[in-house]
Amino acid sequence: MQNTSMPEGNGTVALAFSGGLDTTVCVSLLKEEYGYDEVIGVTVDVGQPDYEFEEAEETAEALGVEQHVVDAKAEFADLCMEAVKANADYQGYPLGTALARPVIAKAILSVAEEEGCSAVAHGCTGKGNDQLRFEAVWRDSDLDVIAPVRELGLTREWENEYAAEKGLPVEGGDGGRYSIDTNLWSRSIEGSELEDPSTIPADDIYKWTDNPSDKDAELVEVTFEDGIPVAVDGEELGGVELIEQLNAQAGAHGIGRTDMMEDRMLGLKVRENYEHPAATVLLTAHEALEGLVLTQEERQFKAQVDQEWSQKAYQGLVDAPLTGALEAFIDDTNERVTGSVTVKLEGGHCRPVSRESEYAVYSESAASFNEEDVSGGITQQDATGVAKYHGFQSRLANKILDDAKKGAAVTDGSGDAVSEDTEE
Repeated sequence: MQNTSMPEGNGTVALAFSGGLDTTVCVSLLKEEYGYDEVIGVTVDVGQPDYEFEEAEETAEALGVEQHVVDAKAEFADLCMEAVKANADYQGYPLGTALARPVIAKAILSVAEEEGCSAVAHGCTGKGNDQLRFEAVWRDSDLDVIAPVRELGLTREWENEYAAEKGLPVEGGDGGRYSIDTNLWSRSIEGSELEDPSTIPADDIYKWTDNPSDKDAELVEVTFEDGIPVAVDGEELGGVELIEQLNAQAGAHGIGRTDMMEDRMLGLKVRENYEHPAATVLLTAHEALEGLVLTQEERQFKAQVDQEWSQKAYQGLVDAPLTGALEAFIDDTNERVTGSVTVKLEGGHCRPVSRESEYAVYSESAASFNEEDVSGGITQQDATGVAKYHGFQSRLANKILDDAKKGAAVTDGSGDAVSEDTEE
């Protein structure tokens, strides 16, 4: 990287600040390369571990950066619960980082506007999804958007050398080995040897989940109201506390690990490792309760709605008009998703073992093999006509194709040959 011109007097820029290598280097570059008079760091709490805040605070102090810490855990937990209602996942894993980014971006933008900043900045590369999620929020404002790592084409190797040259306070060695993102809902680990899809990850990359073992199975009851989980084993909990408790309980059974090849928005395929114990439990329980209270047609159509909602959430577009329209349907169906589900935690797996709701679309007597009739005057014999019609069109199509292959006369489906040279 070469500095061809040095702008001056650009005012104050608010930087998404974690205290890690990327954002630490960005503080210096925003002044040297972009000419900002002041850089303020904004750290948003969406459930990261305490040591990350301590490190960010120490780094900000060493850099002489004014740091703002915003507690957004409650807002983030609310969005996670909306994700539960939508059974949200992307290519098989619960959305975590994707859900957090719009919450973080809004908090940073709010601080930037309050502090009279002229710009907002992030330390994302040009290869990932987060740049798009941040900027989808920020570009709706009048502030300039700066992305030094992307715009200057920086590499981790260059950043480490630059930090050493400038004496910047960054961790060395294993401190930058993996790129790790942690929030209430999930923990992601990527980079280093994990970029090779053939590499088997070492057990020590996982912090939230124990290796599945012969630990005794545990039953956990989750209670829902209007599709939102509100209690665990009968104890009412707020969103943050409920997620934290299930992360600990399910994580102890090794539940919630995903090792996958993920297709990013820009088309790159990357290897990702995730931990998401609470998300796995809540999504499993919620889908089981929907299976009890929703009609077949609702379940089939909602699967399409859920997938579309998940796609918009993955893109960071949780405020898009389409997302709101999808949520109207999700909210309407979830007015009946009230009740409880008991799941069994065992050996890295979570599965529902019972469910109950006053809105259950279920009749035990109608479904029972021990009852002669169904209900409402419907008898078993009434199914005979249905059975005769069931598959009729397929049988007819197969017979016509079979006749055509044999060179037989074309029939009308009755078995009687039809003359092809009949004149009217």
